This record gives sequence, C-alpha cells and structure tokens, in this order.
Amino acid sequence: MPLVIRAAESTPLSALFWWIIPLTALAGAVLYVIWVTRFQKKYENQTERSVGKFKKFQDSFKKPE
Repeated sequence: MPLVIRAAESTPLSALFWWIIPLTALAGAVLYVIWVTRFQKKYENQTERSVGKFKKFQDSFKKPE
C-alpha cells in the first residue's frame, strides 16, 4: 500500500484544499489592500525624491546651451 494520499481518494483532504486555497487568496488580497492604502504613498514619495535627485545629478553633466 503506497504512503501517498491521493486527494481524489480522500474526501476530507480534498474538501480541506477547497477551503485553504480561497482563504489564502482572500488573506493575500486583504494584505495587499492594507499595503496599498497605508504604505504605498511612503514608498512612492521616497522614489520620487530619489528620481528627482538623480535627474539633478544627470543635469549637472549637461552643457548649458
């Protein structure tokens, strides 16, 4: 007798997967929404500031026309 449990043969295990996968997806979606609403602006501001500094740095090498 093989030690591998097949999901098709085990009804409780199959039912468990049908609950775990959607619940994991829901938890991921909730965490993403929380991240977007609370933390995304912080990272965007840092990125804009960094890009602005880099643009100034690049412009310092250009010759005035």
